[in-house]
Amino acid sequence: MSGVRAVVFDTDGVLLATAARHAAAWKDTFDGCRGEWRPQAGEPPLPFDAVGEYRDLVDGRSRLDGVRAFLTARRMELPPGAPDDPPGCSTVYAVAARKEAIFTRMVRTEGVEAFGDARSVLRRLHAMRVGCAAVSASKHARSLLRTADLIGCFDALVDGQDLDALALPGKPDPALFLEAADRLGTGPEHTAVVEDALVGVEAGRRGHFALVVGLCRDDDPRMADALLAHGAHLVLTGLDALPAALHGHRP
Repeated sequence: MSGVRAVVFDTDGVLLATAARHAAAWKDTFDGCRGEWRPQAGEPPLPFDAVGEYRDLVDGRSRLDGVRAFLTARRMELPPGAPDDPPGCSTVYAVAARKEAIFTRMVRTEGVEAFGDARSVLRRLHAMRVGCAAVSASKHARSLLRTADLIGCFDALVDGQDLDALALPGKPDPALFLEAADRLGTGPEHTAVVEDALVGVEAGRRGHFALVVGLCRDDDPRMADALLAHGAHLVLTGLDALPAALHGHRP
């Protein structure tokens, strides 16, 4: 038997309308540290670009990996610190905790919603007997999916808590996706990945998944080209087209 028998979905930006909130939280985090990161007798770092830098450096990564990628890109260094560092700007863990606190406050204040096409497509896939899993580097994934009333739509869920518990590397390593495919009992050769982040589609291709779908909800040609360049087999502008895209890959 060949073909796609399951789909692994990224969470933020694919299922939940939280990507813009993450971008805003990262900007608040990094820009709020600019004063403390001012070089001696020099200007502070430029403000964080919530479009380009978000896409290239932090989107889809764990908080720690996102902080590290940003610092590397800006040619800055911070001591790693420790997991119990309070929110701040002096260590990698402190900056990650700062982002966590800002994002948590945003969600608590503004709530979270699923994209309009998410629930209907998940139901269609279940009717097609296609297994579904949600994956996220965030420790918030379970609670956010529960708040959006999507938690019961999945046969498996792998999130930031699993990443820590199993000591899995984050994207672009395919470990999170491979863990989800293993829990679905299909393996990557029978599983599709749906991702909106560049590191996510790269992870799907590295994991040798049967189909890697890049999701570009803004229908931005430059982003669509970037998704293809990073490993997507095809790019969709919404989930409604996913069942048809899977048709030629079904057993």
